[in-house]
This record gives sequence, C-alpha cells and structure tokens, in this order.
Amino acid sequence: MWQRSVCVGLLALALGYLCVLGPELPPAALRQLSASLLGTLRRARSLEARTVAAWQAAIVRPARGWARVAVGVNACVDVVLSGVKLLEALGLEPSDGKNHAVLNSRQDLREAFAHFMERGAAAERFFSDAEAFQDIARTASEHPTAQLYVGGNAALIGQKLATNPDLKILLCGPIGPKLHELLDDNVVVPPESMQERDEFHLILEYQAGEQWGRVKAPAANRFIFSHDLSNGALNMLEVFVSSLDEFQPDLVVLSGLHMMEGQSKEMRQRRLMEAVASISDIPTDIPIHLELASMTDQDFMSNIMHQQVFPLVNSIGLNEQELLFLTQSASGPHASLASWSGIPDVGVVSDILFWILKEHGKTAERASDLTRIHFHTLAYHILVTVDGHWGNQAAAVAAGARAAGTQACATDTIDTSKVFLKAPLEFVTSHTEAPSKISLNPDEPVVHWHREDISFHFTPVLVCKDPVRTVGLGDAISAEGLLYSEVYPQ
Repeated sequence: MWQRSVCVGLLALALGYLCVLGPELPPAALRQLSASLLGTLRRARSLEARTVAAWQAAIVRPARGWARVAVGVNACVDVVLSGVKLLEALGLEPSDGKNHAVLNSRQDLREAFAHFMERGAAAERFFSDAEAFQDIARTASEHPTAQLYVGGNAALIGQKLATNPDLKILLCGPIGPKLHELLDDNVVVPPESMQERDEFHLILEYQAGEQWGRVKAPAANRFIFSHDLSNGALNMLEVFVSSLDEFQPDLVVLSGLHMMEGQSKEMRQRRLMEAVASISDIPTDIPIHLELASMTDQDFMSNIMHQQVFPLVNSIGLNEQELLFLTQSASGPHASLASWSGIPDVGVVSDILFWILKEHGKTAERASDLTRIHFHTLAYHILVTVDGHWGNQAAAVAAGARAAGTQACATDTIDTSKVFLKAPLEFVTSHTEAPSKISLNPDEPVVHWHREDISFHFTPVLVCKDPVRTVGLGDAISAEGLLYSEVYPQ
C-alpha cells in the first residue's frame, strides 16, 4: 500500500513540474505528457477504488421511476446468531455433513448445517416437528448474542425499498406485533395482514474460515430454518392481490413460493394452482418481479416454471444455487453439473440465463411476460433482458453490486479498505456457442454483450472482507436493482 502512495505522490509532483514548465513545452508534447501521467495516476489507484469511481458515474436514476410498490407475501422475524454457538448451546457435537430436504430432528439440523457450512453455501429448510422447533427457537432467541430483525424475502425487499423517501410501500404477509414494530414507517400494512403471533425464522450465520469440528467454512454465509405454517401456505396471497385495487402500485414484487415446500405434495400442488389464479388477477399493465429462494424439490421447481408462474411475471431474481437447481429441474443447459466449484463460471451462468429467457421468456410466438432476470452471486452480478422492454440496466446492475458491498460491511458507502475484487478478470460469455472473451476493466466495470435479442449486463462485486451480516443480502440486491430499473410501456 505504501508503494502506491509514494507512486501517487511522485506523479503529483511530476504534474506540478509540468504546470511550471508548461510555457516552455510545445502544446502537443504537453498534452501527451499530461495524458500519460494522468493515465498512470488513475492506474495507481486500487482496482476497488477504480471500480467504485466508475460505478458512481454509471449509477443514474431512470427517466421514469416507481412511485408505489406493493410487496408480498412472506414475512417473519429473523432471529440471527452464530450457528456454531447455537448448536453448542443445544448440546450438539460436531458432525459430518449430510443434506436433508426437510429437517425432522436436531440430528438432521446438525448434519445439514455441517453440510452447507463446509461448502460456504446458503440454504433454507423446513423443520417438521413443531414442538422441537419451538424449543430450539426459544434457546436461539434467548441467547445473549441473538439479534432480531425484519425477515422474509418480501418484508426485506419492502424494508429496503422503504429507505427511499420518494417511494410508498405496501407490504402484505403474516405480520405479527414484533415485526410490525420493526418495519419502517414508510411501509403500509393492510389490516387484514396483521396476526396475533409472529412467525420466527432462525438464521445461523458462519464466517469465512470458521471451524466446527472438522468442518471449515470457505466463505461466510448462513443456514435458515423454520416451522412456518402461515408463510408455508401463502395465507396472505389473496389478501395481497385484493389490496392492489386500492393501493394502485406501479410495480408488484412477489416472493414466498419456496415456503410451500413444507406442505404435502397434494396441498402444495393445489395451492400453487390457486396462486397462479391469484397472480393472473393482477392487471397486466403492472410489472411483476418474482424473487426466488432456496428449494430442494425438483418437481416443485419444474411446476413453478411450467405451470404458468414464469410466464405471468416480468422479472425474476435468483442466486447461483437457485439457478443451478432450476436448470437441473428442467434438464436445461449444464444440468449435469452437480454443484459449483468456487466462483460460478460466467459462461455457464450466461448459457443458463439465456436458455431461461429463450424457453420461458417473451417472444413473438409465446404468450409470456418474462423479459428480465437479475442473477447475483458473491463475486459478480448479471442482468439479462429481452431487448425493448427494460432500460437503465447498466445503472441497475451497478447499483445492485454496490448494495452488496455496503450492506455486507454495514457501511453507508463502500469503504475500499474493507472490500476486495473477487470476480474473474477474464472470462468467456458462453460454453454452448462461439464465445466472446472479455477482459474486465475496473474503469469500465459494467460489461455489456448480446446473444440474439437478449442483452447481458455484467459487473463485479466488491466482496466484504469481514461481513457483518449476510442474511437478506440477495433481497437488498434485487430491491436496489429494481429501484434503478425502468420498464418500457408496451
């Protein structure tokens, strides 16, 4: 670091001499020397500082922003604490990892937590035993390090959007007294959405390098579990849709479909069809964003894709685990890939995103509204849009990446001493067709490319070295990306 400071000082001194000697130098030579020195000065700054400066120039408000946003339907209170500390408080010894689609016991919890901690991957699971969950939740909420926050994808997105004073936010979900107390004053809650008891979700966090027995986390992340029946049955979906007539939103944000995994297959299938009918009642001139979350049942994911949910929404937000699960569920490109190894390959991600929009997105022949996908992973984000439907996406993807850096580090602006650039500096844009090879330039960190009639906007993320809180990061990213997005009237 000190070498860079010395370099910058010497360059500044050289520029000073140029100013003094300027009258004695030919104008052309002066311009050339000045440009060369200024270019060297810019390169002397860190990659992170150059990226932040370029984002600042790229992040501009859309010509037509949103005024009223309706968000639903999953909401809860998050109890956040160290996963290792909770398991120790429960008297659970370190264990070998094993994935469980549903948690039926403390033993399942111990094995599933170890499984995902070892991979540094986020996951969310349903705990089937109500009495056992209440005991665990009581231990968690009474732990001296536990913190209580607004939880649930919809509530988190609503809370993030509500920080913008120009926006009016409607939030609909199972909202108990504690959650209502935690919500921003700018959030309107329909009376029909209130209930006597809160739904609690337990967020077990771990840090990069943290150990539990033989398990060592390669990256900071979290494991979420709950016994949540209200959100699991999407109890507030019809209330949410009926409240739109009076609220008159410019944008609808929908999340919570993943919560239905805890239901029986028959109940889940019936409720999904009812959800499709309710979503169909939303006026077609109001764009809908669907935020996905961690799922384990491939048949259920396939149903969400094929039973008219994807074609009913205009935009989707998802992360690398959800993207891979989606292509595996529908036998899409790279479906044979069992899991990501390190940073997800940009070309592989690009192929899957392209396939989703080509197979399920809006075309001249297909009655679908889907025209936008916001993909986020730890090291980078990609916004993919069908041409002619969305604007300001370079600003939107940069704003989402900036939000990741500030929220993870709990700072108002990005502190370049607390973040680092983890994205690949070179990558290819596809593995299924003739690819373009791209070299990342921190002075122009938003990269744009085309495949047929689909646009890709890529930007790196400045990853927090010591993250303060990882829960809700994806929701904050999607909310910020939406805030800077503009939909074109059709």
